[in-house]
Amino acid sequence: MAANVGKFFESVGNFFSGGDQIPWSDRDVIAGCEREVSDAQKGSSDEFFKECIMRLSWALVHSRQPEDVQRGIAMLEASVADANANASPPQWREKLYLLAVGYYRSGDHSRSRELVEQCLMIAPDWRQAQTLKKMNEDKIKRDGAIGIGIAATAVGLIAGGIAAAVARKK
Repeated sequence: MAANVGKFFESVGNFFSGGDQIPWSDRDVIAGCEREVSDAQKGSSDEFFKECIMRLSWALVHSRQPEDVQRGIAMLEASVADANANASPPQWREKLYLLAVGYYRSGDHSRSRELVEQCLMIAPDWRQAQTLKKMNEDKIKRDGAIGIGIAATAVGLIAGGIAAAVARKK
């Protein structure tokens, strides 16, 4: 009985929190990536520096800290804007996917879904992107259901208030 009650509360909590399967990074990982970027600026090849930036971007968009996620989004947006014609499809796909993760973490599920769809145009069978697309769609549906519930409650309260006022007048 207690196990069933625990499962019930866990499922309700997951419904409202939108528990996801995307990994998290912590401050230590981010700090390590920042050191790596700093070291790479001191004379490493341009390709190695770009790899370090991508690792830092990954760590930032997977952070639990909103300011880190926003920083990762900004880095990736700049990287996508600066992308030139010689970026390979896998590199382009990875940047778009990380950007989609960042938008998912920041709560912009529509933008995240758009970016994931671009990833799937490049690699239709990419499971990570398919999973993130489904998570976005589920979150959008869940948010819509919560919104409908709130609206229905408000309508019910207003109708109840009107009914009570009419009953008092009689």
